[in-house]
Order: sequence, then C-alpha cells, then structure tokens
Amino acid sequence: MADPVTTQWSIPGTSISVRNRTVLAAMTNKQSHEDGTLSDEEISWLLRRAEGGFGIVTTAASHVHPSGKSWEGEMGVWGDHHVPRLEELATGIRSNGALSLVQIFHGGLRAPRSLTGMQPVSASKNLENGVEEECRALSEDEILELVSSFGEAAERCERAGFDGIEIHGAHGYLICQFLGSRTNRRVDRWGGDLEGRSLFLREVISEVRNRTSERFLVCVRISPEHEVGVTLAESLELSKMMGGWGVDMIHISCWDAFKGPRGEDDPRTITRIFRDELGADAGIISTGSVWDASDAQFVIDEGADMVGVARVAIAHSEWASKLNDAGYSPERPPFTPEHLISQGLSQVFVDYMRRWQGFVTDGRSE
Repeated sequence: MADPVTTQWSIPGTSISVRNRTVLAAMTNKQSHEDGTLSDEEISWLLRRAEGGFGIVTTAASHVHPSGKSWEGEMGVWGDHHVPRLEELATGIRSNGALSLVQIFHGGLRAPRSLTGMQPVSASKNLENGVEEECRALSEDEILELVSSFGEAAERCERAGFDGIEIHGAHGYLICQFLGSRTNRRVDRWGGDLEGRSLFLREVISEVRNRTSERFLVCVRISPEHEVGVTLAESLELSKMMGGWGVDMIHISCWDAFKGPRGEDDPRTITRIFRDELGADAGIISTGSVWDASDAQFVIDEGADMVGVARVAIAHSEWASKLNDAGYSPERPPFTPEHLISQGLSQVFVDYMRRWQGFVTDGRSE
C-alpha cells in the first residue's frame, strides 16, 4: 500500500510540502459578483474547506479575459480590481494551513454572447450541442493576446498571495478545444498533430512561468479522454511533454477513478495507467467519484500523489480532517437545503445544486 492519504507530501522539484494528500477540486458555484470579484459567500465557502483540513484548496474556474466567461456568477482574474478580494482569500487559506490554487481558464466556444457580448471563439469554427451560436476561429494575434491574458492572470494570483494556479485544460473549454482533434482543425502552427494542437497550452505555461516566480506552483488539469477529440494515448503523450514545460502537477479528471479507459481491455484504472506511463517522479492528482476514506486511499494506492474531491466536499466541509478514520463513510445525497447551508453554501449555491440529479432533497430527481 502507498502512503496513507493523511500523510504529508513534498511536491516534486520544489521545496513546498502539503499537509496531506487531499485537494478541494475546482467546482462551479455561481457565487461571485457580476464583475468577477469574489463575494463574501464565495470566500466563506472556500475558507470553510481550508478550516476543514484540505491540503490544497482550489477556487472555482476563473476566466482570464472578459470574452471567456461561461456562466453567471463566475469568478474572474482578468483585471486588477479582482486583486484585493483575491488577497483576502489567499491570506485566509494560508492562515488555515492549506495551499491555495486559482483555476484559470477561458470558456472558448462555451462562453456565450449573452454573458460576454461577443461571438464565442475557439481554435476552429464549431457548433456544439448546448451552445447558443456557432463560434469563430481565433486569429494568430488573438491567440497571442489570450496567451498573455493567462500569464497576466497568474501574475495577479501570485501578487495576491496564492501558492499557484491550475490551468484548466479539461472538460471541453478553450484549452481542451485546442487539444481536441475534432474541435481544432487548424492548418497553421496551432493545429495538426498533437505538437501543434498542444502549442496553445505550451505557450500559456511558458507565459505563466515567465511572469511568476520559481516558487509559484503550476498545475494543469486535463481530461484523459473527451468528446472534442482528446484520446487517452495523446493525453499520456501530452503529460510526458508537460514534464519538460515546467509543470509541477498534472491533475487528471477521471469522472470515475475506479474505471479504466473507454472501450479498451486494459484492466488498469486511468490513474494507474498514468502512473505506470509517467514514472515515479511525476506529481499526479486524480479526481472522480471519491466519497469515503477507502475511496480516497484506493486512488492513492493506484498511484496518485493527491486525491481531489468535489461533491463530497460540498456536503461535508470537514471531510479531509476525518480521513484518519479508515472507516469514515460520510452521509450520501440527497441532502436537505438546511444541511447544505450549514456547510457554508449560500442560497445561490444551493439553488445551483438543485440542478444536480438527486443531490438536494427538493431538487431534480431525474
């Protein structure tokens, strides 16, 4: 068995240690103000999880450019007006013993005109299910502008006191759209084979590194497989490439950490495949359907250095601090609105969770 999930971990290639192997994963909660600044409710929600013992606390996805907003109540890091409240949050997380990451992203084709006032953009012209309109392809100059926006956002995060950022390259947003062979059909240097389709991410990482200190952590979250044309084989190749790009941790978003790759006979979990392929020195976070203490330890035993959770942390703010009990099995959904409010959710967040099937007692049941 690997080290217990409750043990300290030193991030490879750095002098930074985390108090345990738990990560509060980034999750949508719609609690920020219209201009992207953090609300009291958003700060309170995240600080409760730092108080609850998590090793790393990650903010919700935060758009790096006004054109990148994907939902109402979304956190922003595109302007200096965001910095004072970011500083308040970073200071609070640190005072509670956790490391802090801001997840930075751009919605791409999933950033609707109704929120941004602009036609959505992406690697190529695309019309996906569930979007308001067809997006247009970014020009070379626009791509370079967005690369700079990611770097500027990271610089703001470090200035505010955060330990690092998580670049959101998963779940079908802009970076994932560049990585996907179906959504990226460009014939210039930003498209083609994996080297070309990953150039946007590589330039983002380089810009972040150029604008921040050596101690500032850079994590990249990826979808090992995604319908935009991301395959497991290319995700493994990309992860090996990122080892030379200055990335400290790779966060694999498995959705279900207990399953293997789609349509393959390989009996290994995706976490185990990544560990076997990347070797012992890569820093790996794995996330997906973890609920109780035995689930968390399973993911660590499969080769992850840290285990990320979302839904269980919504309902149980002290989840991380309870893992010393190997038999810890917290209550499962549905939860009453009163329980969720007692765990630090605002009414806006509770209303959002009502959309999740079976999560709130008076929410969607089918």
